Amino acid sequence: MKRLEILCVLKSEGEYKAEHVERLHRQVLQHLPDARFRCISDVDVPCERMPMEHPWPGWWSKQNLFSPSITGDFLYLDLDSAIVGDLSDLAGLDRLAIMRDVYRKDGLQSSIMFLPEADRAKVWAEWVKSPEIWMQMYRKGGDQAFLERLWLGKAAIIQDELPGQVCSYKAHVRPAVRKDREFGNGAVPDGARVIAFHGLPRPWQVGW
Repeated sequence: MKRLEILCVLKSEGEYKAEHVERLHRQVLQHLPDARFRCISDVDVPCERMPMEHPWPGWWSKQNLFSPSITGDFLYLDLDSAIVGDLSDLAGLDRLAIMRDVYRKDGLQSSIMFLPEADRAKVWAEWVKSPEIWMQMYRKGGDQAFLERLWLGKAAIIQDELPGQVCSYKAHVRPAVRKDREFGNGAVPDGARVIAFHGLPRPWQVGW
């Protein structure tokens, strides 16, 4: 049985720090102790570190995930994810899968992705043609808008593949404020494994 791989990305000079890598690493090992957890970063981190080959700014640093120097399939998690249950199903997906955007039914969200090597190669080939142009073109939507260009209608949707296992803190956990798109009551939904925070508040700001 192959060892399950989980990756995250930390770019220095932003709001995220090595302590946030440590937090996610700890949560992953609690719920999937046999996983190999690695972080692509340009600074020291308290886990196995992979050098960040390209210092693309902000969320664009996640494009390092698609470098051909990384082999094999893996599950990617944003640093503001909260792990609340067994990750075996997520890490064991066998095809390209990405979150559906929480607020746009026809959009994608890159907070959580299962990334097979073959599918990453296609993204890299497109990206490296002109990173500066893509960053300018998708400066508002960011990396997930670039991925929509390639994967919308083609990638499996995690919420469909594993119903209920991935939730949004704002939409499904915290007490609903906007009744048109928030449904939480303060409790973690039954069956949830990962809570995506995607923006403020961050999980550590609310005790996660």
